[in-house]
Amino acid sequence: MNARAIIADDERLMRDQIRGCLAQAWPELQIVAEAANGIDAVAAIEAHRPDFVFLDIRMPGMTGLEVAALVADRVHVVFVTAYDQHAVEAFERGAVDYLLKPVEDERLALTVTRLKQRLGAAGRSDGAHPAAGLSELIGALAQQLQLPAATPRLRWIKAAIGSNLRLIPVEEVVYFQADDKYTQVFTAQSEALIRRPIKDLVAELDPDKFWQIHRSTIVNVTEIAGVARDVRDRLMVALKNRSEKLEVSRSFAQRFKQM
Repeated sequence: MNARAIIADDERLMRDQIRGCLAQAWPELQIVAEAANGIDAVAAIEAHRPDFVFLDIRMPGMTGLEVAALVADRVHVVFVTAYDQHAVEAFERGAVDYLLKPVEDERLALTVTRLKQRLGAAGRSDGAHPAAGLSELIGALAQQLQLPAATPRLRWIKAAIGSNLRLIPVEEVVYFQADDKYTQVFTAQSEALIRRPIKDLVAELDPDKFWQIHRSTIVNVTEIAGVARDVRDRLMVALKNRSEKLEVSRSFAQRFKQM
């Protein structure tokens, strides 16, 4: 089976350039998906389980660093960056593969050689070995690269309950769940619908208080009663104030490793 990769960058021209360069440097590599933002990148990694992901540092929804923090134990990350040599030195110290924009053929060839070595060392049954110590590097890079300040956090949800419009304080929300073109909002006592996609909510909610646990689900951390595996070996979240349980997908399971 050939190696598989995902390209995540909010600039289509950059995705096209990386795809074209990889086609020349590594024709056997399968590009199984592309993503234009961090949320879609996580979803694509969950759906396709590639060996490698080429991640732009700056993306809407979630930055490349935030995506890497979620998936780095499952896939080998190659950061794509426009930052200067000072930042590049941090990548080198962290033993992480990277590409500078615009991508140069010679540098890409070196990255491809490294990726093939990782793939060969791991064996096809286990995929490529992710870089060690990436979580520490991610924290250091976030400070060093001075990423933009966080988006102002959402405080109120305007939701339709029957024929009425209600303002729900976000702290009252137990969880959000995608439902076709809408998102369902669950509180301890009620349910409502809003015309907001999950990916927009992820970008506006406080990430310390609301965790995405599935491509379609965000849960209020303070509402989590416990986490356990069911008979199908799925990780399930039990809630304090609602009876249903919420499934945790593989991409987000590491959030609960210390619980």
